[in-house]
Amino acid sequence: QIIKFLNILVKVVQDALCDEDDQVRKMATQCFQSLFQVVGTRTLDEVVPALLVSMESEDDVTKTRALNGVTGILSVRSRELLPYIIPRVLKAPLTISHADALASISAATSQTIHMHFNSIIPTLIMELSSFYGASLDEEEKLREEAARSCSRALCRNVDTVGVNWLISEVISKCTHDKESVRKEACWFLQIIVEERQSAADFHEDVDIIIRELIHRLNDDNSVVLKANNVAIGALTKCVPVEELVKHIRYIKDLIGSMVSDARYRKGGVGDGDFFLPGLNIPKGLEPLLPIYQRGILYGDATTRELAASGLGELIKITQTKYLAGPFLIKLTGPLLRIVGDRNPPAVKIAIVQTLGLILTKGGPALRAFVPQFQTTFVKALSDPSRQVRIEAIKALALLMPLSTRVDPLIKELVSTSLGKSSSVTADTAGLVAIQTATLEALAVVLKHGGSKVKLAESVPSSLDAGKELVLHEDDGIRESAAKVVGYACELLGVDEANSAMEELVVDQASNLSSCSVEVKHGIACICRRVLSRPIGANIDREIYKSITSIILTLMKDDKTMVKEAASVAIGAVLGSSGDINSTLSSLEKSIAKNMDTKEELSVQQGAADGLSIAARLQPGIFRTHEGLFLINSALKMAMSGSQRVQFSYNDFLWIALDVENGETGLNEYLEHAYLEEAKKMKAIFSKVLVKIKAVNDDD
Repeated sequence: QIIKFLNILVKVVQDALCDEDDQVRKMATQCFQSLFQVVGTRTLDEVVPALLVSMESEDDVTKTRALNGVTGILSVRSRELLPYIIPRVLKAPLTISHADALASISAATSQTIHMHFNSIIPTLIMELSSFYGASLDEEEKLREEAARSCSRALCRNVDTVGVNWLISEVISKCTHDKESVRKEACWFLQIIVEERQSAADFHEDVDIIIRELIHRLNDDNSVVLKANNVAIGALTKCVPVEELVKHIRYIKDLIGSMVSDARYRKGGVGDGDFFLPGLNIPKGLEPLLPIYQRGILYGDATTRELAASGLGELIKITQTKYLAGPFLIKLTGPLLRIVGDRNPPAVKIAIVQTLGLILTKGGPALRAFVPQFQTTFVKALSDPSRQVRIEAIKALALLMPLSTRVDPLIKELVSTSLGKSSSVTADTAGLVAIQTATLEALAVVLKHGGSKVKLAESVPSSLDAGKELVLHEDDGIRESAAKVVGYACELLGVDEANSAMEELVVDQASNLSSCSVEVKHGIACICRRVLSRPIGANIDREIYKSITSIILTLMKDDKTMVKEAASVAIGAVLGSSGDINSTLSSLEKSIAKNMDTKEELSVQQGAADGLSIAARLQPGIFRTHEGLFLINSALKMAMSGSQRVQFSYNDFLWIALDVENGETGLNEYLEHAYLEEAKKMKAIFSKVLVKIKAVNDDD
């Protein structure tokens, strides 16, 4: 019966579906559904083609009515109708009317539209990418605007079940060969998080979005980097930061993996500078900052450590010019705020290290923070953790170029090193550790900031503290106190240096055989530290002769600790000589004796350290005929014996041959060397020495 009147019914239903009145369209949709249940797909065949034709009409009214009809049908029969419609509206180039139609269709088919994302999303991204770099006329600008509006509508309208489908399709384009496609994929990730912010139904896929956006930080195209930067900014604004903090380890690992790949892949930069492109654009680091700030300020111990160390890694791979003053202040504030809290050692280490990096990058921009930095680092010198104390000493060295008020700092360090500070309440073992760290810090301050001293008593008080503690029962305190004496003598001049050496070395050693181990060790440490400074070359020659005799005696001492310290000190004696060839001739056999493999390993290493000091103070001396005996002895040690010892002698050879500046030093040595030694030196030079980047022997 119904089929007889189908043509009439179809016409009526079709007109009603396109009506301007919502209620009429709603009733027509119900009629269409009833008709479909009776007649089946023939209903679609009779109604839809005419509507699709009308959608292509030039007349806006006809077009709008047809779209009303199509969306009405889609609201009840989307599964059957979408396969017909999607290919038609996605025809390239995407017209304004088709883009608008697709937006309306997505609203009507929110629960099923995602099944066609595999064709819709690539088409939209490719269409948008076609506008990149082109000179657009007005119509093309309108088409681009329509495509972007359509894309936002799709992201907004899709049901929760389709969000994962949407993200997956967009992610697949993030690594496309064309930069224009990658740019639009980043933009799509941006609008997904913006349009789904209130629904918050993409949070389960945040790790996928993070992965792609972090990987895009290493893109080689500036336009992609900018789009990616905006997308990361959208993510940190639209997702609660406490949610993003949960992914901080993942972010840190992703960045670490990228940096490692950039360094060590074939053709990578190795240990050279590497700056992550996405961070080295204006405000490149800013979108990520809220995650790290939240982790530092409110995270548990593990999160704080990850956030602080992760922030440090980001600073390392960002050029200084992209870390402007105000931005550095944003980085610094949270770290200074929580460093004094009751944090585990790992957290404090990460924070102090990152503060040190900020100082390195920030320079004068951070001058206003110097008092807070100084208080933080000095307090850390009393921390129970040795590594925290070490990092605080390093950080103080970095702070000195910015510090203008060094005298109060020296006064505080002198007081603490002598155990007189009210803040020191540790047990004996803890007190020794704190005194050692404070003396090391005092030496660093004198070295890097001693020239800024304004009060006459500051450096002499440091020297007095060093003198008092250089004969302490603890060997660590003696070594650190000797450093203080060395730097203080350098600042006070040759008269004070002569007086100190007379008092602390010559007078103390007047009856050397009856001296305690502590005194002998202290004497050797002082000689090393004073003579290895530039002031050492100006020490009175009579005092110098006495020192030489004392150190040669100590090199034969039966206590390993004394013998080791004297083996290092003899290098400083050699390096500060006014007649290097004569001194070398008189000392070389004694030095070589302590290099023998029959000696304790620490003594063998001490001799290597001493030679390194001499090579620094007298550049080129071991590349002459006079220095041949010792450098050949060192070559033998570098090719045999314990690995620890080999490393020490490799370091000496690196300094002696000036490997840092090429093969000139090697060639100078080869002019004097015999064939066998020359062959061995060439081998170790090419296989070992050239691979050493630097030797840090300035401790």
